[in-house]
Amino acid sequence: MSIIIDEHTRTIVQGITGRNASFHTKLMLGYGTKIVGGVTPGKGGEEVAGIRVYDTVKECLQKHPDATVSSVWVPPGFARDAILEAIDAGIKTVVVITERIPVHDMLYVRECAREKGVMVIGGNTPGLISPGKSLVGMLPRITFKPGRIGTVARSGAITYYLANSLNLAGFGESTSVGLGGDPILGANFEDILHLFEADPATDAVVMAGEIGGVYEELAAPFIKKMTKPVVAFIAGKAAPQGKRLGHAGAIVEGEMGTAQSKIEALSANGAIIAQTLSEIPELLRRRLA
Repeated sequence: MSIIIDEHTRTIVQGITGRNASFHTKLMLGYGTKIVGGVTPGKGGEEVAGIRVYDTVKECLQKHPDATVSSVWVPPGFARDAILEAIDAGIKTVVVITERIPVHDMLYVRECAREKGVMVIGGNTPGLISPGKSLVGMLPRITFKPGRIGTVARSGAITYYLANSLNLAGFGESTSVGLGGDPILGANFEDILHLFEADPATDAVVMAGEIGGVYEELAAPFIKKMTKPVVAFIAGKAAPQGKRLGHAGAIVEGEMGTAQSKIEALSANGAIIAQTLSEIPELLRRRLA
């Protein structure tokens, strides 16, 4: 098994005719992802990599009612409407690649998604991958291999590095999830930890956060309830006070959001703290021995 996506998942691509979306659609198809349709208003009837394009998500789902996932690649000014269109049409998981979505748009989207029981991942996510089964987004396939460690991170680059480190140490990933770097996200760390805890194919979880925002601290109490070990790494410990990382969401908020506050909260609730990325495989090996 895996979480969110697997080899049976049918997905659509919103904004499929755009340059980045069409390029990564071909890569996703090459990985084996079952893309059944694309959506670009006004481009209905066209094809991208053999995938039929529709004018609306509703029209696409009328032809492909088994589609449950959409990836959104539209410009930020149109992202809110694209996500809401997918939610209203019945899509269950929306993976938002678009970055720099206006804060109020994402607040509204998040509330609508929660009311409908829809998972929104992102914005500014590189996507997610269940290695050997399915890839939705723009994660580099060469970095991941099947295994039993779940990973979730804010940063795309750290997501790649985590997987590479695990692979070199003889581990692999059940699913790797990029939460996204925008200030307001749909799914948070706790949402993903819940799924990994319930997944019989995941033996342990690695979560990688960063200075700024409060998502790591908010997730900490749930870690105490988990039966699976959680290794946590926080990027930015050496950053000067007041310094922010490149992510729009990497903004320290008063007493919360600092590397130290995150580490203290996670450690107090049972997470195993990794001081460096390179020591994560050994920490996992000790707990899983």
